[in-house]
Amino acid sequence: MDSRQEVVRDNNCLVDTGEKPGSKKWYMALKKKRSLLLIVIPVSFFILWLVRNNPKIAEFVFARGIYKWISQGISLITGLFPFSLMELEIIVVPIIALYLVIRFIWKLFHLSRNNAGEAGYTFTLGILNGVCALGIIFFLYVMLGGVNYYRYSFAAYSGLEIKESSVNELYQLCLELADEAAGIRDQLHQTPGAEDENGVLKLNNQDWKAVSDNMEQAFMKLSKEYPVLGGNYHSLKPVFFSEFMSRMEITGIFWPFTMEANVNIDAADYSIPATMGHELAHLRGFMREDEANFIGYLVCKESDNLDYQYSGIMLALTYAGNQLYKQDPGLYESVRKHYNTEMTADLRDEYYYWKQFEDTVISTVSNTMNDNYLKANKQSDGVKSYGRMVDLLLAEYRKNHPEE
Repeated sequence: MDSRQEVVRDNNCLVDTGEKPGSKKWYMALKKKRSLLLIVIPVSFFILWLVRNNPKIAEFVFARGIYKWISQGISLITGLFPFSLMELEIIVVPIIALYLVIRFIWKLFHLSRNNAGEAGYTFTLGILNGVCALGIIFFLYVMLGGVNYYRYSFAAYSGLEIKESSVNELYQLCLELADEAAGIRDQLHQTPGAEDENGVLKLNNQDWKAVSDNMEQAFMKLSKEYPVLGGNYHSLKPVFFSEFMSRMEITGIFWPFTMEANVNIDAADYSIPATMGHELAHLRGFMREDEANFIGYLVCKESDNLDYQYSGIMLALTYAGNQLYKQDPGLYESVRKHYNTEMTADLRDEYYYWKQFEDTVISTVSNTMNDNYLKANKQSDGVKSYGRMVDLLLAEYRKNHPEE
């Protein structure tokens, strides 16, 4: 580029524009072909509007159509990696983004001192690149997860009737769950090596492929009753930084960009299988938290593994028991008498584990973000929507006890 300043003639006077010959005007950046990528932003919002107002389209075109095939394909590929690609993305992508931002700012600073015209072009181009990148990420999120918030509820496939229930029905449900959990836990107590030195249940998750295969086999069995839960998904991943997840009070994350069901393996062992089922329910397209919990409970019950059965029933008992305590503390205490010593040891261990992470800065920020995320995706009660699992449990109880 010529170092001479460009001049223009105006009424026989030379006027210095302060620009170098060949400098690009700021608006020229918008002529880049990449600006066409901006179309994905309105397309994404249109798709969300479409599925929000047309559940049939959300269900048959996306959830059981486009999403079903794409998710299985991506899961097949990411499942080949023994580690969580989500963790890699969360670490690498911010570093790359920070590097690009610093380089962008440095380039702008340098150009502003030497070529104001080129600085304007570079600034506009940088903003364009950033908006395009965010638009693509948003589009991928919509297609790989966001649309599923507006599909048919799992209750529509389960044949379960959701209606108001009496406190006595809730009490009877809790009694049944407590007795089932106690029976399974007693069998595990008699199994050599099933507990640690404190009598707390241990989960053998060293061979993660075997763990993943066990869950997939349970889902295959469950899909015979609920075909909508079928499919080939093999991207159940243990999280290396699980302790940090615990500090955020997170037990699992479904990551749509890699189609991975990521599980916190630092949490109480007995709770891990239910978390696996929950995240794999998200992977199968059921994004509502209450339904993912219920599916996690169902799939654990279908497993041939006693650890998994116990985990699922304890998940159900915890939610149902919490609701019973709110309605009638006395009836709740009656149910607690059905807990055996081993169940109490597991619950005590879990309580003290999570107690250390309560009300920290990290957990508070994480819970606030999660609450806002749920509200933004048609779960208007935010984290409170987790309690709705009890309605499904009660509906299942009534289905299994029609004479009552």
